[in-house]
Amino acid sequence: MSTLTATANAPIKHKHPAGLAVLFFTEMWERFSFYCMLAILSLYMNESLGFDTKTVGQIYGGYIALVYFSPLIGGFLADRWLGFRRAILIGGVFMGLGHLLLAFPPLVTFFGGLCCLIIGNGLFKPNISVLLGNLYRDMPEKRDDAYNIFYMGINVGAFFAPIVAAYLRNNLGWHYAFGAAGVGMVFSLLIFSVFRKHVMSGDVTAMKNAVTDTTQPALTPQQERSRINALLLVFGVVIVFWMAFHQNGFTLTFWARDCTETTWSPELFQVINPAFVLLFTPLLVLFWTMLRKRNAEPSTAAKIGIGMLLTAAAYSIMTMAGLAGGDTGKVGESWLVSTYAVITIGELCLSPMGLSLVNKVAPARMRGLLMGGWFAATAIGNYLCGFVGGWWDDMPHSSFFAILVFASLGAALLLFLVLKHIRPTIQEAENNPSRH
Repeated sequence: MSTLTATANAPIKHKHPAGLAVLFFTEMWERFSFYCMLAILSLYMNESLGFDTKTVGQIYGGYIALVYFSPLIGGFLADRWLGFRRAILIGGVFMGLGHLLLAFPPLVTFFGGLCCLIIGNGLFKPNISVLLGNLYRDMPEKRDDAYNIFYMGINVGAFFAPIVAAYLRNNLGWHYAFGAAGVGMVFSLLIFSVFRKHVMSGDVTAMKNAVTDTTQPALTPQQERSRINALLLVFGVVIVFWMAFHQNGFTLTFWARDCTETTWSPELFQVINPAFVLLFTPLLVLFWTMLRKRNAEPSTAAKIGIGMLLTAAAYSIMTMAGLAGGDTGKVGESWLVSTYAVITIGELCLSPMGLSLVNKVAPARMRGLLMGGWFAATAIGNYLCGFVGGWWDDMPHSSFFAILVFASLGAALLLFLVLKHIRPTIQEAENNPSRH
């Protein structure tokens, strides 16, 4: 890192690259589009298209599963052929088209729009995350902070999306809300295109990076396998988190509508999670910094385990809410708000740290592919979200939430059991960030 060499008296800290701001706002508008649509998707299928709960669950779960599975293909295409920047642009065009198709009433355009969104997300989502990490090749110590900032951009978009969606669908109609999602995607593409020069340094495909980066010895086949296996174990655990977390767009939305005493439109409750992300992120970063100074900070994988325990705690609150009256009637808003508060802290322990972990641990020649693997794990969790959510009408709500509690506890236990086996591999990758 000769460009970072300084005299003994010179500062060793460096500013974040300008590309971080570009990717922050690109992702912010893309997530606005995604959550604007997701906030009303289940309600639209149930109330406008007339699908029953099981059908909604199958389509919702299948859609978000494919949305997060397609990055496995999109990451591979970027690694081997397209490059990260071009993949993001093509994906953005598909996503914009998908949102605009949903703005038209015919059923064929509804499913056509979903297909475009699946294709577009596969090209867009993993590669913008890899592109961000690649901007920090010369300052790996700032990579975790960059992903935390990036994650806040995601949640700025997610915060405003349900508000806009609720206003438009209640005052103008469903398809105006879907149209707003398309407009958001246009803004995302404009920002990324106009300021593309600031991110071009990160558009280095895995194969090019492996050829040009000769400052560190290459990984041995055994080291590569160890890194991949460590990530696969983490992926297996986070499947359960996403199964539980994405109930916010499905059963928790129905809970808000049918089991909560409130004057709010049900989709507005989805504002709570991103609002808590924006509130809690600086506090959590400060907390980790304090522990780091005392040499007591948990490892990245341990943080993911803590996130699973907090997920179990969140759905314990919902289990009690069901027993308190939500199984047969309505309860106060505080139950749902409290659940969102706890699961948000769990999310912050898990999701941005997972993105950073993949970028650090994955061998460079398959970084896009393994980032896609992270989203593929999310896809499986999302499918299970819809599958499990299909039981919503078949059992007391308290029993439904208890299933999520025990599933989350089991995943946390599994991770802590295997942690001692994968910790050395993760530490080696974190201590040698330039090795490919």
